[in-house]
Parts: sequence; structure tokens; C-alpha cells
Amino acid sequence: MATTETVVALESTLTCPDCGHVETEMMPTDACQWFYECKSCQTVLKPLSGDCCVYCSYATVPCPPIQEGKSCCG
Repeated sequence: MATTETVVALESTLTCPDCGHVETEMMPTDACQWFYECKSCQTVLKPLSGDCCVYCSYATVPCPPIQEGKSCCG
């Protein structure tokens, strides 16, 4: 029987909701990223209500644990 592995993306593109700046970053695999400072306007992004990290709130790809169907920051 063949097993299927989940391919986890480690890069995600964050978009600042204040200035629209876009930056591609490597996501941590061993910790949640609760804060992210925009490299353009220096706004500190925090997760939206119900999201576990800034990648789940502002990026194109959610964090690795969420991609794997696990709980993030558990």
C-alpha cells in the first residue's frame, strides 16, 4: 500500500494590511510567529482573532502545522 506524504510549503508571502507591502518569508517549523514587523511601514502585525499566527492571517500559505492538519502552537 502506498503512503502519501503531505508536502509542506515553508515559504509564504505576507501582505501588510496597512501599506500593502509584500514580502516572501520562510516560516518557522518549530514555533508560532505571533508578530511580524512590516519592512516598509514598520507596522507590527498580530494574528487576527481566530488565527494562530501572522501567516494564517496575512500570508498566501498558512503555517506548516495548519498545512498538515494539526493544531498550531498547541
